[in-house]
Amino acid sequence: MKQVLYFLLLISCTKTIAQETVSNQKKNNNPIFKGWYADPEGIIFDKTYWVYPTFSARYEDQVFMDAFSSKDLTHWTKHPRIIDTSAVKWAKKAMWAPSIIKNKNKYFLFFGANDIQSDNEIGGIGVAVSSKPEGPFKDYLGKPLVDKFYNGAQPIDQFVFRDKDGQHYLIYGGWRHCNIAKLKPDFTGFIPFEDKTVFKEITPENYVEGPFMFIRNNKYYFMWSEGGWTGPDYCVAYAIADSPMGPFKRIGKILEQDFKIANGAGHNSVIKKPDSDQYFIVYHRRPLTETDGNSRETCIEEMHFDENGFIKPVVITNEGVKASVIK
Repeated sequence: MKQVLYFLLLISCTKTIAQETVSNQKKNNNPIFKGWYADPEGIIFDKTYWVYPTFSARYEDQVFMDAFSSKDLTHWTKHPRIIDTSAVKWAKKAMWAPSIIKNKNKYFLFFGANDIQSDNEIGGIGVAVSSKPEGPFKDYLGKPLVDKFYNGAQPIDQFVFRDKDGQHYLIYGGWRHCNIAKLKPDFTGFIPFEDKTVFKEITPENYVEGPFMFIRNNKYYFMWSEGGWTGPDYCVAYAIADSPMGPFKRIGKILEQDFKIANGAGHNSVIKKPDSDQYFIVYHRRPLTETDGNSRETCIEEMHFDENGFIKPVVITNEGVKASVIK
């Protein structure tokens, strides 16, 4: 009788363990951290994944930025208030869409502030600097780097791109226009192009905002957001070119809402795992239960390519990605 009871107990425990294993495999990792955060930029520093998002709230409450770090993409550490308006005297509200890059052992954080609507307002794209990726960051220039509307582009949604030759570019723009400019080595200003212009427009079809660029197999992949950021039509499209200057001909959408999962999926960045062809797309979306435009959460999915190098449509999920440690 004892043997029978032991056998039944063993079966029960094995079944429970199996159920727990299945449950763990189906664990929902999206959103990747709690809170309303949008416009995330993902990047790797010293074998650690980092995500720098916008704190998603009313413009008047967007006066600081948090950052998040992870060793495996599934367990995240919050680094609160890496910068706020007390460190940037000209910034009053709407601190948006951080973009960060390491240059000469310093970390440079580019950000938008004040949501300026004309050349007569104070604000635009700023730069902050720190000796550590978690900050604290302080104002680098004491004024905006870009504070005017060039080629019709609102100075927001900045992305800093390092080309293969080491040249850094600032790619940015809202209001359906996108500019590119060559940054000086010390990030204090810009180097004019050969034709003496500083800001060149590279706007592709249907562009709205949120530019991002990366290189794969010597091709330049340019991504951007389309639609309205508060609406369900928000999405990500892309193009491929042989140069960061383009021309960029729109190929199609690769990220959009799923009526079963979430609305308004957009404003993305891309992380490439070192020494592999594994890519992750980091983006924000709005839960189906939310109607407030600022109720946005940061998520991550794997991103795949076909045999011709085109990006396969990304399926948004609640599961997100599995743990992935950088060796």
